[in-house]
Amino acid sequence: MDWIISDELGLTVGHLVGWGAAGAMIIGGVAPYIPQYRQIKRTQDADGFSLYVCLTLLIANTLRILFWFGKRYELPLLIQSIVMNITMFVMIHLCVNVRKKNQIIRARERIFTAQPDDTARWLDQRSSVGREKPRRFYDMDRKYFWAWTDFQSYLDCMLVFSVLGAAITYLLIEFSPFVELIGFLAVFTEAMLGAPQIAKNHQNKSTEGMSLSMVIMWTCGDVFKTAYFVIREAPTQFWVCGGLQVSLDIIILFQVWLYHDNTAAARRLRRGD
Repeated sequence: MDWIISDELGLTVGHLVGWGAAGAMIIGGVAPYIPQYRQIKRTQDADGFSLYVCLTLLIANTLRILFWFGKRYELPLLIQSIVMNITMFVMIHLCVNVRKKNQIIRARERIFTAQPDDTARWLDQRSSVGREKPRRFYDMDRKYFWAWTDFQSYLDCMLVFSVLGAAITYLLIEFSPFVELIGFLAVFTEAMLGAPQIAKNHQNKSTEGMSLSMVIMWTCGDVFKTAYFVIREAPTQFWVCGGLQVSLDIIILFQVWLYHDNTAAARRLRRGD
């Protein structure tokens, strides 16, 4: 059967399996965020989702895209990075809109950039009235970084990061150690996504509030991804950091077992039992 497909269509079962694996790579990273999106949409509550997850993945995948120009790797991995960036912006857009709707008292708008006339208007109104009236403020303070109140600010921030990264990459594209560094930073940043959750579980001595099914999805996806990197002979940075990511997933699963009693007690307390 394999030779018939090969003769008539120029395809083999190996090709089909390879395409299936590539398709799984592209959509596999996005899949865990579908239930999270639906939950936020249904409950109109985004407090349980950290936008720093989006920041981490946006940085990691932007760096991975830049790395492709210096050292070509498999096209499905490049497409995966593009799709993941789009997904993260979709998540940010939803979270920003939900948080705006949930404001009982409208707070000041915190934005990444401000027009000069906005600043002048703020100064004029403050000096004439004696109190702050405008609602848009330029916030480069770390306190408000990645906590802006409009979606455009997140786009602007990543645009600045991407343009600066592209310019530096263009200048140093022939410098091999720099290109390798970009690849390492891209996959290492993504690999460390589990670290904040590990720290939080350790601090609380409990995994209450963490979705076990989500972690299992992460673990299965990371195992598949790392195996794909090894089999397809992806750059070393990819499979090394993929192995690190699997290790962090296993540590989180170990915490589920380690803090099982505390987690059960916390759930009973929350239910009022």
